[in-house]
Amino acid sequence: MLCRYEDFLSSQVTQRDMNYLEDINLARKIVEFGYRGSREGFSLERFMAVKAELEQRKSIYNKTILSAGRTFEEPMLRALQMREESNRTRKNASIIFVRDINECGQEVSSYMDYSHRLATEDFRLIFDGKKKLVPKTTDLSFFNWETQNVASKSSPNYEIIAKSPSGMLFKNKRDGKIINPDPFIGSPGDNSSRTVVPTTTYISVIVFDHYNRRKT
Repeated sequence: MLCRYEDFLSSQVTQRDMNYLEDINLARKIVEFGYRGSREGFSLERFMAVKAELEQRKSIYNKTILSAGRTFEEPMLRALQMREESNRTRKNASIIFVRDINECGQEVSSYMDYSHRLATEDFRLIFDGKKKLVPKTTDLSFFNWETQNVASKSSPNYEIIAKSPSGMLFKNKRDGKIINPDPFIGSPGDNSSRTVVPTTTYISVIVFDHYNRRKT
């Protein structure tokens, strides 16, 4: 973004203006007072107001999108960063499968609704690398491989279809599309993709990205 008002005015001056006027200061005034057909003038006050609004939006964005402007080496954090904004704004509804060891030394896994976790959990420590994204019994589907404890729960974005010949499925509540996590099928579903994250921080991470579409 142009930070100086004079730079902004100069950016609006055309070569044709200079051919006629031969004076950059006069050309800037032409822009400032709006002598360009039906175009409005762009006063210093208006410029500063727009600049302040854009800076405020940027500040809000950086506070809301926790991973904005950061660089991550760990593949899982990069995967979370790539999807944070689209999941916060509900453009996408990603399901993340995580398999890892919990604090009790037990192997656990879950399919989690990333949008819902972002809305209900503080991810600052996760993006700071001080905390892991751990499977929870409140996720879409949870399994403790040692105790055989199983739990499942629909989320604001997904309905669980447990009794299906194809195994467990997830139905997107916004567009009604089905996401099938079966690794042996070619595609997880319409408007969806499957990505294996090559992380060494977790036992296994797979991301199912669903691109939200409204029902037609």
